[in-house]
Amino acid sequence: MNLFVVRHAYARPAERGEADEARPLTTKGKQRFSREVRAMRALDLTFDRIYHSPWLRAVQTADLLAKRLEGDSVVTSNLAKAPSSALLEELEGERVAVVGHQPWLGELAAWLVNGDTLLAENWKLGKGGVFWLSGEPAPSEMELRALMPPRWLRRLGAR
Repeated sequence: MNLFVVRHAYARPAERGEADEARPLTTKGKQRFSREVRAMRALDLTFDRIYHSPWLRAVQTADLLAKRLEGDSVVTSNLAKAPSSALLEELEGERVAVVGHQPWLGELAAWLVNGDTLLAENWKLGKGGVFWLSGEPAPSEMELRALMPPRWLRRLGAR
């Protein structure tokens, strides 16, 4: 499996009394991530499935990413919490994107590559950034193919 771990794009800060789950993307966040999606087109990246957190900013990011989707988009609450085997059991496809939140995405990548989430502090992902992993989606069974920082993707997508 090729697994693309995608952090949601820029969202606005929570307003007083607003649940964190309800924060939408900013206009700038949408524009920037749209450039990143254009970069993915230039890299010929497509996805069989996109799994995403039910939190609004992840839903909106997945909607933008769906331009590169050749299959289904799936909401999973397993991307709105620490990684678990329940998430891995859900994943189907050969080219899969998961859209969620830090620190859980860093924990997911560390767990899949190193077998331990304790090293997650070294797996930081900027808003809109992507880890590309390949292999069997199980602890210690994947390798890091690429880190695609958001700024790099936006530059490529601006061409």
